[in-house]
Amino acid sequence: MAEFTHRIARRTVLAGLGATLAGCMGSRDLSGLDLDMTPTGTIRPEAPGMIRPQIGIDKNITSPDLMYAAVDEGPYHLKAIPYAKVPREFRRTIVPYQTSEVPGTIRVNLAERHLYYVMAGNEAIRYGVGIGKDGFRWSGRAKVQYKKEWPVWTPPPEMIERKPELAKYRQGMEPGPMNPLGARALYLFADGRDTGYRIHGSPEWWSIGSAMSSGCVRLINQDIIDLYNRVDAKTTVIVA
Repeated sequence: MAEFTHRIARRTVLAGLGATLAGCMGSRDLSGLDLDMTPTGTIRPEAPGMIRPQIGIDKNITSPDLMYAAVDEGPYHLKAIPYAKVPREFRRTIVPYQTSEVPGTIRVNLAERHLYYVMAGNEAIRYGVGIGKDGFRWSGRAKVQYKKEWPVWTPPPEMIERKPELAKYRQGMEPGPMNPLGARALYLFADGRDTGYRIHGSPEWWSIGSAMSSGCVRLINQDIIDLYNRVDAKTTVIVA
């Protein structure tokens, strides 16, 4: 398993696992995971001239009114995102990106609150993300073991203990637009073991760019649908 840097007392981790509805999974074995207690810093704004004009062309990277339009999939309906309220740097786009990682790799930049899907030609698709709150952030390498459309969310026992009203979801919360995992989820494993962390959608589009999850990486639902369609099982994920 990839080495993770542990910066938080184990008792603090266990106490906080179920602190928020945005948590991703049930009980976790955190003994091998690296949690970061570093206080949330200031997000660096993009300096003028840092991003050159878009070179890559992709049919799903278009105008925001199309990228963030309402989505209907069977019984599920996602409302259009009021993208004007989403800072431009957190909207889906193609950017120059220098890396030694192979195309198809996912890199999450915690400081920037960005996820990069590496493409050929020194470019990447960049998505805005929400990350773990103070004390719950982690870093390291993992693999997408599998992925699910409209996943079920099951609150961990610790969360039910703290919030007894969630006991009704002990067997899982039905998929849907208000499910904390959103429209799609990528399940992250390391060395064949479930890390308990996910890259997933979220009904809370306004939380993108913030640090308020229990360690998972969240995207706008329309963005996780786009990313999901690009990602294969065993895709490498690097969080740093």
